[in-house]
Amino acid sequence: KGLVSADGRRLKGEEGDREPHRDLNLWFVHFCDGQHLLSGAEECRMVGSVHRLVWLAMVWWVLPMVALGRTHIVIPCYNEEARLPRQQFLDFTGDEAHTDLHFTFVNDGSSDDTIGVIRELANMRPGKISFVDIKANGGKAEAVRKGMMHVLKEAQLGHGDSVGFWDADLATPLETISNFVRVMENMPEIEMVFGARVALLGRDIRRKADRHYLGRIFATLASIVLDLPIYDTQCGAKLFRATKDLSAALSEPFSSSWIFDIELIARFIKQKEKGGGAACQDVIYEYPLETWHDVAGSKLGFLEKVKALYGLASIWTTYFSSFGTGWPPASRVGGHQPEL
Repeated sequence: KGLVSADGRRLKGEEGDREPHRDLNLWFVHFCDGQHLLSGAEECRMVGSVHRLVWLAMVWWVLPMVALGRTHIVIPCYNEEARLPRQQFLDFTGDEAHTDLHFTFVNDGSSDDTIGVIRELANMRPGKISFVDIKANGGKAEAVRKGMMHVLKEAQLGHGDSVGFWDADLATPLETISNFVRVMENMPEIEMVFGARVALLGRDIRRKADRHYLGRIFATLASIVLDLPIYDTQCGAKLFRATKDLSAALSEPFSSSWIFDIELIARFIKQKEKGGGAACQDVIYEYPLETWHDVAGSKLGFLEKVKALYGLASIWTTYFSSFGTGWPPASRVGGHQPEL
């Protein structure tokens, strides 16, 4: 059925019906052969080659959409003993559906018993939860940076893996992590997935009015500084592919503790410009969150908001002005990776 006779004629199936895929194969063969028909044997070989090419094309298209591999989430913690949602972390890590997901809590020199709570979680979920204990408080930016560098090094993550950070109060539900991973699985060109708190109809985004409107003003200024049409730079839910670019961007401490997200993006922008690859805006995907709840107890006060504005100006000066130091700094040109 669907074979070629010795004289090159097409044979019909048992019911005398011509097979559609056979006609397509013959069209392709005749197209490639031009004005001269191939012999039966040559045609069979050509059809076999066409089939192999089709299978290779399908494999090439499907492979990038396979599972990412391991996903590690860093949770920065400072004085979270009373408000850390322990049961939510235990329930999530106890679900067999999340076998490739690991959490690393970073205790940022807390003055309460945050480290005791984290240690208890790690003991209850060995292999799923671990922790890093930083004795002196260095701020959220340094906790995230050291945590991610620790994970990249200790877990030996590669390009097929991902690492991110998540706010400890779970304003963004843990279930959203799977959505971020799915974006990377389906879009292999994407290197970063950021949560975006967009209050659309049908979504549950609960944010205090003053924080929302001040946040929109700040996000607009950040977009101008970065020259990037980004909606939400400050959402505490972000996931990255484990790449050399990520390691390089994390290699030096950030200048601002509260808006390090913007500085991290600025470093990626400069690295992409020098590397000659895809533009930064082509590898970032903003995911509109289905759920985000403003949790009481935020440590971002009025003074920190003023410092954030100053930090924004400092980022523009350092990374984008003609008299800034740029990125990477002169000390990093040799490719030295600092010890954590």
